[in-house]
Amino acid sequence: MTGKPKGAGALNGFLDAGARLEGTLSFDDVFRIDGHFKGSVVSDHELVVGDRAVIEGDIRVGRLAVSGTIRGVIHATERVEVHAGARIYAEIHTPVLVVEEGALLQGPVEAGGLPPADEKPG
Repeated sequence: MTGKPKGAGALNGFLDAGARLEGTLSFDDVFRIDGHFKGSVVSDHELVVGDRAVIEGDIRVGRLAVSGTIRGVIHATERVEVHAGARIYAEIHTPVLVVEEGALLQGPVEAGGLPPADEKPG
């Protein structure tokens, strides 16, 4: 589809509940995980972690929305949203962190603040 507005990403793929996958996942647009994934996720786009999902590993994405469980390290260039019922046992690095009431978050968090030293303002 051409001419798609920015932020109107289509679902590019999913890992359904009951499925298990190990390795490195990369994708365009939006990917949803409802199963068990172990490994690395790398994308400039959005990862959606469903309420039955379990992810173990390194996540490097543009945006992350979590309703399930993550163990590992999270790097998001735009934002991380942690929804009620989510369980995160991870180190988090993101400019914007939104945590809903009822979510569990354990681990060091680096959110907001100044841009990284290698970026020049403006």
